[in-house]
Amino acid sequence: MAGNSFGKEFVVTCFGESHGKCVGVVVDGCPAGLELSEKDIDSELAKRIPKKTQIVSYRREEDKSTILSGVFNGFTTGAPISVITMNKRARPEEYELIKDTPRPGHADYPARMKYGGFNDYRGGGRFSGRITVAFVMAGAIAKKLLHLIGVKVQAFTVQIGPVRVDRPPTIEQIQRNTYKSSVRCPDLNCTKRMEEAIGRTKSLGDSLGGIVECHALNVPVGVGEPLFDSLDADIAKLLFDIPAVKGVEFGLGFKASHLTGSENNDAYAIKGRKIVTLTNNAGGILGGLSTGMPIVVRAAFKPTSSIPREQKTVNLKKMREEAIQVRGRHDPCVVPKAVPVVESGVAIVLADHMLRGGCIPKVLLRR
Repeated sequence: MAGNSFGKEFVVTCFGESHGKCVGVVVDGCPAGLELSEKDIDSELAKRIPKKTQIVSYRREEDKSTILSGVFNGFTTGAPISVITMNKRARPEEYELIKDTPRPGHADYPARMKYGGFNDYRGGGRFSGRITVAFVMAGAIAKKLLHLIGVKVQAFTVQIGPVRVDRPPTIEQIQRNTYKSSVRCPDLNCTKRMEEAIGRTKSLGDSLGGIVECHALNVPVGVGEPLFDSLDADIAKLLFDIPAVKGVEFGLGFKASHLTGSENNDAYAIKGRKIVTLTNNAGGILGGLSTGMPIVVRAAFKPTSSIPREQKTVNLKKMREEAIQVRGRHDPCVVPKAVPVVESGVAIVLADHMLRGGCIPKVLLRR
């Protein structure tokens, strides 16, 4: 079975390549009766590109979606929803000179071996961060579904390189400031230090990684399908499908390994006739099921692999060692663009699980 689809009820299948004609997604299983337009999707796509050009790639696609199917008279029909956005600023010729010399940090070499050299090597093809446009288009639909039942998903940058937010931001700060910041950090004082760190590293011909945190609020208790479809396992799977993600943790994550049970356990209490926990070290998931507390997950991104610094590689055609300098338009840090992608990934998983659990009906509006 090919690995281009995710989900059991809200099934997302993406297609396209970095320098091909388009990137697209098919969403099968979205309930009928959801009001949906290209404007809804475009507003999410716009979040991918910060306005400050010095911290992102000079390839600035003006992503506009086209809905090909599944929407009639402004509402979803229950049929598969197909959406595309065209690649208008592709430069495939830039990759002809290095097609036989795999770029360090990229999937060029294993992809060539797996597909016998028939893979699209232009900009990484299917393995490019450009493919995350499909995540965001599907995520726009998932978010609209979740909004109907009061579930909100919001991601933000907590760290870029060595610069980390000084204290956890409040919900109000996250909602108000994240997309005002060029690096998608709700701490606007920290934003400037992150920008400076990216600028310094870029001037040296190098790149930085970082961490994106995501919160899902108002998720009902008991969402998830243990054992092998547990909620945290599926969220982690989809986040690891985002290019450049090398680590995922929930709640305290690895820090929990340093604590005692009495320090790590989230004690229960009653607040306003509702069961809550006094802490949220578990990150809102226990035993693969949501606890009713905010789901808190973080994804660690490696530094951008395409850098102008000279690096060692091999010429696969001539079978000899060579040096390579990657030219072209590349992000000195992928984290700012990744924030809406992480947000979308979590929303897709929640929409799928909440449809499976009956939290979202199969028909939203009978006409």
